[in-house]
Amino acid sequence: MGVKGFVEGGIASIVAGCSTHPMDLIKVRMQLQGENLPNPQAHNLRPAYALNSAAIPHNSIHVPPPPTRVGPISVGVRIIRSEGVAALYSGVSATVLRQTLYSTTRMGLYDVLKQKWTNPETGNMPLLSKITAGLVAGGIGAAVGNPADVAMVRMQADGRLPVSQRRNYKSVIDAITRMSKQEGVTSLWRGSSLTVNRAMIVTASQLASYDQIKEMILGNGVMGDGLGTHVTASFAAGFVAAVASNPVDVIKTRVMNMKVEPGQAAPYRGAIDCAMKTVKAEGVMSLYKGFIPTISRQGPFTVVLFVTLEQVRKLLKEF
Repeated sequence: MGVKGFVEGGIASIVAGCSTHPMDLIKVRMQLQGENLPNPQAHNLRPAYALNSAAIPHNSIHVPPPPTRVGPISVGVRIIRSEGVAALYSGVSATVLRQTLYSTTRMGLYDVLKQKWTNPETGNMPLLSKITAGLVAGGIGAAVGNPADVAMVRMQADGRLPVSQRRNYKSVIDAITRMSKQEGVTSLWRGSSLTVNRAMIVTASQLASYDQIKEMILGNGVMGDGLGTHVTASFAAGFVAAVASNPVDVIKTRVMNMKVEPGQAAPYRGAIDCAMKTVKAEGVMSLYKGFIPTISRQGPFTVVLFVTLEQVRKLLKEF
């Protein structure tokens, strides 16, 4: 039974991940908008300019204008125009590997814990137990899948860089191999604390919400155990997961994508430093950058995930 849960969850996750990959790529590009911090020299000149405005000509200080914000449709159109339609699937091999490692582990572990903690008399599991199972399963799954996650973020973000700065990974295997050689094996777990935190939040909110909402629909007799119930419960679960995880996802994307030059300090010292710099430079709402594509991806992803999972369970019922 335990092995079957891993297989079912893995198949459903790979199907969902591949089908919603373009929205995930757009989300990553939007989360990296405006990442470059303002020129520190401009900040250093401002106090002197304020105290002695006559001493410094007005046109000697150049403060770059704030970057233009564009929406998900504009980002998608820009990607297609500059990189081609195929660019929407940049990093899809990393997505497959990530879902194989991360989602298979979290879905399988959640299923195992669900079987152990479900009340045999009622057939239901308390909400607190669902959340706990999601936290445990998500954390372990994220630790296993972090190398593929780093590779996926970098491959998705590569097209936004100048040609001379692009990493040009050929595949997820090439990305992982080159990161290991050029930056050390530990680079494969860069941002792992953020990945684990995000995965715990997503898994707990997504899986627990789905099970809880599905039980409420069936318990109140609103709908039967069919496609309508599965779609309704999964879309609601996707919305909850997107709202809960987006801030951590923005920081995770930026930490994983940062380029560390030999002999130079990293752009961010860690997750907290990245969060503080992001909020200081771009405002609190910058933590919800990419929310529209996140919910646009998380909703369909969760629907495809659970609808596929329910169908796979029916097919493998006799095994």
